[in-house]
Amino acid sequence: MRTPVIAGNWKLHNTIEESITLVEGLKTAAKEHPDREVIVAPVFTALTAVAAALKESPIQLSAQNCYFENQGAFTGEVSPTLLKDAGCSHVILGHSERRQIFGEDNSLINAKVKATLTAGLKVILCIGETLQERESGSMYDILTTQVAEGLSGIGAGQMEDIIIAYEPVWAIGTGVTATTDQAEEAHSFVRGLIAGQFDKPISEAVRILYGGSVKPGNVDELLAQQNVDGALVGGASLKAEDFSRIIGFVQE
Repeated sequence: MRTPVIAGNWKLHNTIEESITLVEGLKTAAKEHPDREVIVAPVFTALTAVAAALKESPIQLSAQNCYFENQGAFTGEVSPTLLKDAGCSHVILGHSERRQIFGEDNSLINAKVKATLTAGLKVILCIGETLQERESGSMYDILTTQVAEGLSGIGAGQMEDIIIAYEPVWAIGTGVTATTDQAEEAHSFVRGLIAGQFDKPISEAVRILYGGSVKPGNVDELLAQQNVDGALVGGASLKAEDFSRIIGFVQE
């Protein structure tokens, strides 16, 4: 049985003090549900402080991005080794905002995946189609390419350190959520891609999260789907009460 993962991507929100206050408000929910993994991803400037606040907590710490070089003349970048030093266990890579706003392509994301794994960190690899891609019928081609190229050169043994997050771009921050059927269909397809690229046991073990306007009101239904193993939460992860409810989703 796959252990559910509830991850909060705080994006460009919260000062150090606000981040600590938020994570303190999540500790009870995480402690009450040891059967699921809880991850938070604050801004870079809050990572060390949040890591210190989480020392006695089961909540794990993720960065929202990294570069693929460990050091050098790369102004403004942060390496996986520095993130590990700051207390991170995970890095979110390939988020649609990185792809769309900052022009990251599958090749760059793949380099980051490899560097992150080499540094001993785990990866949350985001994939997903735009509304135009879905409506034009190219959704499956897009997902196929993102998985194939994003995981290119990754060994079978490394897949235990990779979590996939399916985030339909048209549902991120829009208030529109994929239906349970749409989510299950996409997750099942992605699991099949991983089986083809690696093998069935690996595909059955990998966790595939849903992201895209996950809220307390829809999390139970979404996570009841056979191939939905958790959630990557944006806006609702910024409120301790809402995110605690999501952490405590009811398993059917």
